[in-house]
Amino acid sequence: MKITAVETVCVAPRWVFLKISTDEGITGWGECLGDKAAAICGAVTELERYLVGEDPFRIEHHWQVMYRGGFWRGGPILNAAISGCEIAMWDILGQALGVPVYQLLGGKVRDKIRFYCHTGGDTPEALVESCHQAKERGFNAVKFGITRQFRSVEGAAAIKRAVGLAEAVRCEMGDEFDFMVDLHGRVSPAMAKILCDELAPLYPLFVEEPVLPENVPALADVVKSTRVPIATGERLFTKYGFREVLENHAAAVLQPDLCICGGILEGKKIAAMAEAYYVTTAPHCPYGPILTAASLQLDACIPNFLIQEQISLGEGIFEEPFRLMDGHVETPTKPGLGIKVDEAALKDRPYIPRDVPRWFHEDGSMADW
Repeated sequence: MKITAVETVCVAPRWVFLKISTDEGITGWGECLGDKAAAICGAVTELERYLVGEDPFRIEHHWQVMYRGGFWRGGPILNAAISGCEIAMWDILGQALGVPVYQLLGGKVRDKIRFYCHTGGDTPEALVESCHQAKERGFNAVKFGITRQFRSVEGAAAIKRAVGLAEAVRCEMGDEFDFMVDLHGRVSPAMAKILCDELAPLYPLFVEEPVLPENVPALADVVKSTRVPIATGERLFTKYGFREVLENHAAAVLQPDLCICGGILEGKKIAAMAEAYYVTTAPHCPYGPILTAASLQLDACIPNFLIQEQISLGEGIFEEPFRLMDGHVETPTKPGLGIKVDEAALKDRPYIPRDVPRWFHEDGSMADW
């Protein structure tokens, strides 16, 4: 079998799908990071020159060539392109052999995968209502933010306003309903310590990105100061990016994103590294349903899995979307990623380029988003 084409398909809201065609009629689907779509599509075009004519079954070899086959390595754009190609090749291999991808990675270790969704609201009332809506959809765990623009040192009002959102959710939804708090790297280490102290009595499942991952010792300092589990990893890529976090004991939960970290097998390697440090894994997935499908394959075969993020289960994209029951999705059994993409439906979702929001403080200076 040989690869005949590598194509990207950008669809609303900001999803970059990738399709690999072969000379035997099997088509594999992957997904790349959704931000900077034009640049990522250009990187895929660069990789296509190498991949066309190659055997799609040699996934590890192709990953090494794509990653190491140039003087400049790494970076979010290149790794996003590599990740999409890698996922699509696993889809091809699984279909060709008639088994799910996880079967090729050691087999499943669980029969169902727990999922969570995003909720939000600028007031306690709005956030609680959003959580009730999530519960009605079948979720028993959610994630939300509690900060917007947050100065490096804030006073009592801002801190109490932020923590009050989480307090409202715990009070209204009860102890059987799990929530995670995403600080999104918006706060300083000093503020992160205070917020985590205030959040600890509410028992969040984890606090995500209390500070940006660029300074791992600073993140480790926050971890040492709190009893709240700390999560990070959505902005990191490849095993090399996660190594320093583990060596510094800077997280209790790793969040590799398969559409940027290097793909499914790289995600498996990262999870195995985490397992050796008694760290759990909760794959990041804020983009499209093909990324969800790829994440499911990883979740099924890693022993240190915690919970899976999602935005879409494939409604309007897959011929058979995944189904949520009691907060879980059953481990897929169909070959490859277990999906069939409705390509006609993609044409009804035109992609419009857009940037992530840019936030500013009251004095006009840039704030972290």
